[in-house]
Amino acid sequence: MTDLVAVAHGTADPAGIRVVHDLVREMAAQRPDLPISLGFVDLLRPALPSLVRRITSDTDDAVVVPLLLSAGYHVYVDVAAEARRYPGRVRAAGALGPDPLLAEVLADRLGDLNRIDHVVLAAAGSSDSRALLDCEETAALLARRIDRPVTVGYLSGAGDRLPAVLARTPGRVAVANYLLAPGFFNSLVHRHARGHQAADPLGADPRLATLALQRYAAALHPTAVAV
Repeated sequence: MTDLVAVAHGTADPAGIRVVHDLVREMAAQRPDLPISLGFVDLLRPALPSLVRRITSDTDDAVVVPLLLSAGYHVYVDVAAEARRYPGRVRAAGALGPDPLLAEVLADRLGDLNRIDHVVLAAAGSSDSRALLDCEETAALLARRIDRPVTVGYLSGAGDRLPAVLARTPGRVAVANYLLAPGFFNSLVHRHARGHQAADPLGADPRLATLALQRYAAALHPTAVAV
């Protein structure tokens, strides 16, 4: 059985750390047959390179699955580096988003849509244009799901910042929280959204665990066609 190495962005917030561990526990509950480990690309240990080195010393191959909502630096550099370091033995899976399942979770977090005219999707942001395109696609998926316009506001990196987007968005506005867990960026979302309804982060939703396992399967069988 090929190991699954989940990798998350670290946080100093204990509540955020619990969410990540809860998500990995949910993945293990859905696939109790599958060896799953958790590493981090920032702040926390085990760091991804040391974890992959340990895993590859004990097993033939592994798939690194980013528990990240869009594909930016950490996916294209950190995760890709592990696949290059162990050619033929370590494979890199795609980020969780964009995906219709994430739009479903975002819609659920928004709650009663009758009081909402327009949604601003609050995303962490990136200097990588590919990550911004992923967020824009997520906004489009959410707009189709809730039948309301959705605009992206970023907390860092390139792209329009959340406060500016909120300031120019008319009507009854809600903020969809496109973050995985509590932490620094989640605090920024609620600070900037003052006066607007702001949803909670996605959290350790079982659908995210299912999505991560789908990314694992796709990396194992990249030519398989879903039916």
